[in-house]
Order: sequence, then structure tokens, then C-alpha cells
Amino acid sequence: MFTGIIEGLGTITTIKSMGLAKRFIIDADFNLEKTRVGDSIAVNGACLTVVGISGKRFEVDLSPETLSKTTFGRVKTGERINIERALKLSNRVDGHLVSGHIDGRGIIKQREVLGNSIRITVAVPEALLRYMIPKGSVAVDGISLTINRCGENSFDVSIIPHTAKLTTIGFKKNGDSINIETDMVGKYIERFMMEKTDRTAQQKTGKSSIGLNFLEKTGFL
Repeated sequence: MFTGIIEGLGTITTIKSMGLAKRFIIDADFNLEKTRVGDSIAVNGACLTVVGISGKRFEVDLSPETLSKTTFGRVKTGERINIERALKLSNRVDGHLVSGHIDGRGIIKQREVLGNSIRITVAVPEALLRYMIPKGSVAVDGISLTINRCGENSFDVSIIPHTAKLTTIGFKKNGDSINIETDMVGKYIERFMMEKTDRTAQQKTGKSSIGLNFLEKTGFL
């Protein structure tokens, strides 16, 4: 579990192909003291497992699923990335609860300077936008941000100078692809409501909602 408060930046120095998977070697800009093999670490918002570490350098493996859901399928060596190590239960949660499970990708459509902040408009698929509300939370490349406005196929966020200076969002350009994780609360509420609807329908009809379609979707067939 993470907070979306980025600890620092790093650079992808090596990309190794491992069949359909990949391994990244990353040099962090800050001390990774007490980080061990097996620890979780968020790289541009994606929760990855440390498989090797030496000083400020660490290695992570990326599965085909991770590569398909994130921007890492097209990443190149030398790219700068956001890094956050896993939350300690004794810490304050300054951002919002972030799982590190990327829901999909967005595209930066527009950057506009407004006073001391930058307003960024991000285009996202409808499947992600349904979990967003004005003043709700969203993780953009692992950065905890507050949604200003939701459009038909996009949302706006404001970037303060501190965030722009300490994360990659400060130098992202129009057309750049970014990782998006929507607020997990909305997804849980939708799941609970769907189950409630299924139970209500079952009580009215006397028929179970568990059928061949359900068993196939859940992997039993």
C-alpha cells in the first residue's frame, strides 16, 4: 500500500527482455536504506517487487499483465520515473490510499499555467472515468492528486510548484502517456452494489445469479 506522495526520482538504466516479461534496473536519486529484496516499491505508480538491490540501484520484474496495463511497454532506457516505497502503518497518510495496481493509461491533452500552478487535462477511457468525481482522488504516475473537473472523456488536475519540482509531472508534455489508478473506494462500492442487485434479483425470481456465464468469467470453466 502507498500514499501517492513521491519520495524521489530515479532513472531506468537497463531494460532486459525476459520472454514476454521484462526486468528493469533503476538508479534512484535518493538513499534506499533498509530496502530489501522482496519489498514492494511503486515505480510511476505501479507496485513492483524488488528482486535485487545494491546501494541506490535496484531491480524489478514486470509481468506481461503489468506491461499491457501501464506505460512500461514502451519505456526506454534513460527515462525518469517516480519512486515511492511501501507505506509503514506508523506513518501519516498525507496523500490517499494507493494500491499500486494500475487501472489503465491516460494521455496528457493540455497544459495551462494558471497563477502559481499548472492545470493539466488528461484524456482517459470511459471505463476509468466512471470512477472519478470532482474533488475525488486519483494517482497519476503514482502521484496523489485531486480531481478538479470531470469531462466527457477527460479530467483536470492542478499541479503546484512543489509537486512539479519533485516529480516527473513537471516535465511531462502534451501527448505523453501516463499511468492511472482510480480511487479504490469507488470500485468497492460498485462491486457491493452489483452484488446487492444480484441478490435482490435472485430473491424476486427465486433463481441464482450463478450460471455458466458467471462461472466462465470467474475462471471456473
